[in-house]
Amino acid sequence: MDVVEALTDSAQPSKYWTAMKARVSGEGGFQLSTICRQLKLESSDGKKYETDCADTEGIFRIIQSIPSPKAEPFKRWLAKVGYERVQEIENPELATKRTRMLYKLKGYPEDWIEKRMRGIAIREELTDEWQNRGAREQKDYEILTAEISKATFGITPGEYKKVKGLKRENLRDHMDDFELIFTMLGERSTTEIHKTENSKGVAKLAQDAKRGGRIAGVAKEQLEKEIGRQVVSKENFLPKKKGVKKLK
Repeated sequence: MDVVEALTDSAQPSKYWTAMKARVSGEGGFQLSTICRQLKLESSDGKKYETDCADTEGIFRIIQSIPSPKAEPFKRWLAKVGYERVQEIENPELATKRTRMLYKLKGYPEDWIEKRMRGIAIREELTDEWQNRGAREQKDYEILTAEISKATFGITPGEYKKVKGLKRENLRDHMDDFELIFTMLGERSTTEIHKTENSKGVAKLAQDAKRGGRIAGVAKEQLEKEIGRQVVSKENFLPKKKGVKKLK
């Protein structure tokens, strides 16, 4: 109903939403209610009521069903993004170019972008190996990634995000040079161990992940002794706050 209220001139968005669900169902048989879940949300009267809620994908689908001039910019943007994805499927190099451009527009330095892009390639090679060797679900990938991270940095990715004060942000987008380098070393080492030993199954992959991460961990510990400070840092690329120093 918040989306309806924002994108239409309806004085009664709840009634508009009810009518829209009926209209969409009648036009093509698609039920908007199937992409919604009812959660108890607080209303203006202070009480909580069962309310239709949707995730990001569902919200986009709802926007597509709203015949309003205010919804048109979103629809054009969705069409543009869809077209770009089709282009990227035909020519994967375009995805890399767009990613570089996005980082550049966000203000990341060129040398950092180079390391980040290399890290993405190494990560993709590793996940391909995992998929081919028995890891199937996202949960498997998360477990294996956590093993590498613990062996390299002594903490899981979730704990790492807390150190940096991150929430939904991508952890690697907020790593400095050394953090990226040791992340790449741990993942590249793990990939090579998988290939050398022709590892199969999540249990064996996890063992390899610990070994690959430990290779990076030993190198990290040696560097820390030489430079006299910890590699894991609270610094990040979040917008600056008064009195808080951020990475540049």
